[in-house]
Amino acid sequence: MKKQHGYIGLGIIVLIFGILVIPRIYDRLRDDQVVDTNRMHTPEQNAKLAYITLNGQKRRLPSFNFLNQDSLLISNEDFLGKVSIVEFFFTTCPTICPVMNKNLVDIQNEFEDKEDLAFASFTINPEYDTPFVLKQYAEEYGITDLDWHLLTGDREAIYDLANAGFNIYVAEMQDVPGGFEHSGLFALIDKEGYIRSRRDSQGNPIIYYRGTITQAQGTNSEGMDEQISILKEDISKLLQE
Repeated sequence: MKKQHGYIGLGIIVLIFGILVIPRIYDRLRDDQVVDTNRMHTPEQNAKLAYITLNGQKRRLPSFNFLNQDSLLISNEDFLGKVSIVEFFFTTCPTICPVMNKNLVDIQNEFEDKEDLAFASFTINPEYDTPFVLKQYAEEYGITDLDWHLLTGDREAIYDLANAGFNIYVAEMQDVPGGFEHSGLFALIDKEGYIRSRRDSQGNPIIYYRGTITQAQGTNSEGMDEQISILKEDISKLLQE
């Protein structure tokens, strides 16, 4: 009899476990939230990318009209319907720009079969970086994507686009290498023109992606990790939206 009571008690425990736990497992499977340890998925990888907001409004790719390396007039509307990466650089930059554009070429080559991926590279030295100079730069760096536009135009408009439109700092400073101070960040734009990013471990949008460290380097001398690998993951997400 004691053994029989023991089986009954065990059965009750199993039943309660099934009622409480199995529905949760089902919900996670239904929502595709189960972690595959072989792939080392993280919550950030699985989550939908955040929208960047200002005063409660989703921030968009600001309006602009500039000439590209082929002397074609390009506007923000040319990027609608495509996932886009935005950077600010200049061709004579002796520091971070070469690394930034090698990273973008790496992304270009990895997604070479994706016709809905575009790049916008705005020069912060438009007086020197004419369409002709930008064309030479594109050839030197292996920029082959027809949707990669190296853009030049009115200096004030470009600086306003960077500092006010994106809140990505650029300035002319004669005492720094190359004569210009600028951020090595990439902005990620979705097909509808909204600025997007993944969230950090605290749930806050990272906003922009670090473009000055290569995947091969991994971590720089200041202990900062590369973000090209996560940028590639997030590009793939937006391409599927």
